[in-house]
Amino acid sequence: MLKYLHQIWRSPTLRSKILFTLFILFVFRVAGHITVPGVNVEVLSRIFEQNSLLGVFSALTGGSMERFSIVLMGLSPYINASIIIQLMTVVIPKLETLSKEGMEGRRALNHYTRILTVPLAFLQSYGMIILLNNSSGGQLVPNLNQFSTLGLIMLTVTAGTIFMMWLGELITEKGIGNGISMIIFTGIVAGIPTHFGRMLGTFEAGDNTKMFHFILFVAMAILMLIFVVLVTEGQRNIPITYATRATGGKGQKSSLPIRVNQAGMIPIIFAISMVTFPAVLAQFFSASSSETLKGIASWIGKYLNSGNPSYLYLVLYFLLIILFSYFYVGVTFNPTTIADSIQKRGGFIPGIRPGTQTAEFLAKTSNHLNLFGGFFIALVAIVPILFTKYTTLSSADLIVSGSGLIIMVGVVLELIRQIDAQLIMHDYEKLY
Repeated sequence: MLKYLHQIWRSPTLRSKILFTLFILFVFRVAGHITVPGVNVEVLSRIFEQNSLLGVFSALTGGSMERFSIVLMGLSPYINASIIIQLMTVVIPKLETLSKEGMEGRRALNHYTRILTVPLAFLQSYGMIILLNNSSGGQLVPNLNQFSTLGLIMLTVTAGTIFMMWLGELITEKGIGNGISMIIFTGIVAGIPTHFGRMLGTFEAGDNTKMFHFILFVAMAILMLIFVVLVTEGQRNIPITYATRATGGKGQKSSLPIRVNQAGMIPIIFAISMVTFPAVLAQFFSASSSETLKGIASWIGKYLNSGNPSYLYLVLYFLLIILFSYFYVGVTFNPTTIADSIQKRGGFIPGIRPGTQTAEFLAKTSNHLNLFGGFFIALVAIVPILFTKYTTLSSADLIVSGSGLIIMVGVVLELIRQIDAQLIMHDYEKLY
């Protein structure tokens, strides 16, 4: 380990990239501690203790919702804009053409993503501010009914999102790793010491039962970590043979890797948005004069409440993750295009005819792997919620959520790959 760190430090380019990344992440953490003026932070902390899904949402976006900071929305609008643009490449021919034009096409799509982020950030900031304030009974921001107060907070939060987006792109261009992922990863890791400190305070207060449950969750989190690493790295290599004369007619052998977890964290982001939408509606229905709407709001609060999740809530959340996993992979993974590309280069899968049969084989393989991948994502996301339901721990006591664990593993593995690639490049430059 020390030798590995020494090799990293001896590479001037890699050392400067790492130091630059650490500086940007420090700026992000400072911004996360700047609270929007006029907000009752104590009330906000009680809201997060009662609503487990808000904590998961905050971890996913890399924001600092717990302090109602200027980066309240985190990177959620940018992530949503990226997903929308990616999905639109299938529907809009112009965007589909740009996606196939290499580096220039990706730059154009990134430009459209930045433009779309601004209105999304403004709209989502309104929804989140109203949701948090209604959850506190109007105590979070007392003068929120005044347009000047609400508008100023919305502009501040939108500017915070744009600032974070800029920081993430700086890391991607001049630092190491994917900037957006690094910011989200930092937001998750930064909360772990707080959870440990809170548990030590509980132990000193004499609550041994809660401390035992916390230790049990830490042990379970370590087992889940191993499981997540194995599944994240898991893939099926489809053998492909390319007919070439240079190999004496035997053909050049290669492989097409298809990952078990093809969708990554996208299904959880979709599922959280869908499962929280009824609760947002219930906030408005509860103040209605109609008894029917009040009854609907009461039913949603009883069965679709993330603070006290029912079995219906857990099953719905679980199934939505699997459903969106199939949806996202179905949009992003095109077996027909891949089969045509293999055929044009003179390749084929042994035992499978090129063309239509190859596309059907790839689609069938992807669906089988996606079943395991979607089930894996859903299971990891749901286990910590079950743990809080049947133990004395609340969502605020968990060191990391299941979704946060998947993000951490993905970011660390990708970071290691990039560092190793930079080290190989450094050694190659020394030889030549």
